[in-house]
Formats: sequence, C-alpha cells, structure tokens
Amino acid sequence: MLRFSLFAFLSFFLANAQAEKPWKDSPHGPMLERIIPPGFEPAMLPEPRSRGAQLTQRYCMQCHNLANPAMHDARRWPEVVARMVPRMEGKGNMGRLMAEMMAGLEAPSPEDEKSIVGYHRKHALRPLDAKKLPEVNGPGAESFRAACAQCHALPDPQMHSAKEWPAVVERMQRNMEWMNRVVGSKPVPGEPQLKIEHINAFLTRHARR
Repeated sequence: MLRFSLFAFLSFFLANAQAEKPWKDSPHGPMLERIIPPGFEPAMLPEPRSRGAQLTQRYCMQCHNLANPAMHDARRWPEVVARMVPRMEGKGNMGRLMAEMMAGLEAPSPEDEKSIVGYHRKHALRPLDAKKLPEVNGPGAESFRAACAQCHALPDPQMHSAKEWPAVVERMQRNMEWMNRVVGSKPVPGEPQLKIEHINAFLTRHARR
C-alpha cells in the first residue's frame, strides 16, 4: 500500500511539473504566474483522481497556478473556460505576444472542454442566498461582504463546517495579500478595515452542521 501511494504521489508530482513547465520556463513566466495565486495544490482538488481533475491539471496548469473550482460560481465557469481555450490556441487578446506565449501548448478538445466545465460547475462556489440569510446585509457581516466580494460571489456559509472555515479564510487572506486586495492589516484612509474575527464569526455561526 505504501509503495503504491509513493508511486501515485511521484506520478502526480511529475505530471504537474510537466504541465507547469511551459510557463515556468518561459520569459513570460513572471507575468503568467500573477494570474492565479499560488497555494492551491493538485491534492486539494475535489475528487483529485476524476477525469475532470486530471484534465484541469493537464490543461490549466500549462499557463498559470492551479485554480480552485470554488474560485467562481457554477454560472460563471462556462464563460471562463470558453475564454481560456482560445488563449491556449494562441488566439487571445494580446495578438502576436499571445501566440508567442502559448506556442507549443495543448488545447482541450471539445469533449475535454465539456468535461472541464462540468467538473468546475460540480465543485463551484455556492453563492449565498440573501433571502434565506438576511443577516448578511447587517452590520455583523460587513467585513465578510467587503472581503469576499472583491474576488467572487459571496459564498454560502454551509459550503464548509465551522471547523473548516478558519483555514479557508486564512487561505483567502493570503490570496488577498498576494493580489494586493484589501486585507485590513494596515489602516488606509477611505478603505474598509476588514476584521478577520468578524468574518470567521459570521461564517462559523451559519456553517454546515
């Protein structure tokens, strides 16, 4: 069992290293690296051995760090993937530079693209329904609204348990720091000051039981 697990891990690692190689070896690597924050690893993907997860690593990691399927809600993923496929084909919004950056990359077939979209929609961010949770519009959720809305739809607190949310929030805080979003670490006149303890309190109070 240990031998199989080690073999699986090494295969997983080598496949990911190969997928990342085109952009990490590229002179445009530093720019491509800025597209998606680091820190979300393949082992963290939902159903990591599924076809959708494997295709995500194979194609998406050619251009940037791995994106969490919960980065967007299900409604948004089809348009995001549809925008990425032409870029992998060198037909993006940067003309000749895009063709140069994407030279040698593999673009998914229509069947693979459909699988990637289906996988991301299945494991997408579940938006909060304000009608079912009107407290989200109150003063106790101010930091939650200000922090999360910078990058995506407000997440349904029941996506995770009360025990899981603090680690998720901590990862999001690192992402905001990496992207230079408002994190509330230093007071800046005119910017909302986010209180992480308030965010955690709101999420854990309404978390999955």
